[in-house]
Amino acid sequence: MATRYDVILRGGQIVDPGNGVNQVADIAMVGGKVAEIGDIAGTGEIERDVAGMVVMPGIIDSHVHVSPWLGGAAGHRMMALAGVTCALDMAGPIDGVTRFAAQHGCGLTIACIDYVRPGHTVTSVDPGMDELRDTLARARASGAIGLKILGGHFPLSAEASGRVMQVTADEGAYVAFHSGTVNTPQNVDGMRESCDLAAGNPLHLPHINSYTRGLDGSALVEAEEAIAILNAHPNIWSESYLAPINGNSGKCANGTPEAVATQRNLERGGFEPSQQGLAKAIADGWAMVHVLKDGINVLSRGAEGLAAWQAAETDIGISFFANPPEPRLHLATATRSDGSFAIDGLATDGGGIPRNDLCSRGLALVHLDALSIEGFVIKTSVNPARVLGLSARKGHLGVGADGDVTVLDLARLAPVASFAHGQPILLDGQVMGRGSRMLVPPQAADHVRAMGMEVLIAEPGSMIPARTA
Repeated sequence: MATRYDVILRGGQIVDPGNGVNQVADIAMVGGKVAEIGDIAGTGEIERDVAGMVVMPGIIDSHVHVSPWLGGAAGHRMMALAGVTCALDMAGPIDGVTRFAAQHGCGLTIACIDYVRPGHTVTSVDPGMDELRDTLARARASGAIGLKILGGHFPLSAEASGRVMQVTADEGAYVAFHSGTVNTPQNVDGMRESCDLAAGNPLHLPHINSYTRGLDGSALVEAEEAIAILNAHPNIWSESYLAPINGNSGKCANGTPEAVATQRNLERGGFEPSQQGLAKAIADGWAMVHVLKDGINVLSRGAEGLAAWQAAETDIGISFFANPPEPRLHLATATRSDGSFAIDGLATDGGGIPRNDLCSRGLALVHLDALSIEGFVIKTSVNPARVLGLSARKGHLGVGADGDVTVLDLARLAPVASFAHGQPILLDGQVMGRGSRMLVPPQAADHVRAMGMEVLIAEPGSMIPARTA
């Protein structure tokens, strides 16, 4: 009797650099796992002819926003349409992320790190060790795998930023640092300070292109400086993104945008860093508002954007064209002398921010021969799985790995199908997935299951693994 599988994808180009595979073959999944690769004689509950397509380990976007503070619930559908199977929300707040994942999930696996925000999760810009331990414990109990220092938006003192990274290292938790402190902006100098403050502890340094915008000199020179800084700090994992826009909160309090990054982008465009200045920037088209249309967020400017921002009482996402092309392209493709990537991952900082462009822009680099297809897979699946402590089960297509697969049409620079744990997320351009699976610390497993979600356990110390220089 022929073997019966849940899913068979036939005749695609299997690109699995983790196992040294790049060949035309069939792939079958059963029970949520990869079951077989080769010339498969069995039948599948779901079968697709994917000849001419690339079949890769599921895309893992290691920097997204799908919370009430930034991104919103629409990010789940937006990521599904972009071929993503697993993602890390990088700010929270965790309670909002879990709620949105439970109510609006499209089949993805979601992890979250909770923000360290003065006046919200900590009392001041200079919290001590005990307060930070309590902050981490609360976040983990609610499902967060670690903490995010939001220096570019809500900076801490340099000393407190260092303490956050020490606390997470002591507890084996995840930590990321949007560079910047109360006295240092989010530029290359702020990036260098972040690396020094880590003091050899594990750290995820996000969106390297955000520190190389050419505001103080040549953007390419800044990009090379950023690469040199990272080369000197092997304890740090990094990623960059390819979109020209950034993402901010448009929320104002007492007549001023709450986020420092929003204030600075207004000043860069010649606008007053105030609520009135932001209104003028939206009306004039410098700031673009994230408006929900047909289930996804789109960029809107002028009168429509201003009306949406006012209707939301300013509590809505906004973007600026902040990122010059040269460092974005260089950081995405640069390699070290040993052939490894200078910037480990390619992410989007997207989710609900409308820039989920790993395929549309990342595969364009493959077309330009600036990035091999294997390199694309390494930067969007292999390395992100490693940093999340998931490389035993994700980021490759070995037998027994999670059935996380993304199917790419290179000619269209687009995903055509995706699966997570063997279940369809995207088929023929339609979002099929429902619900969410969350990566959580052990102490949050029951809490998240009670919300109706499956869980994967993030064991302390398994994330941001050490590597040598």
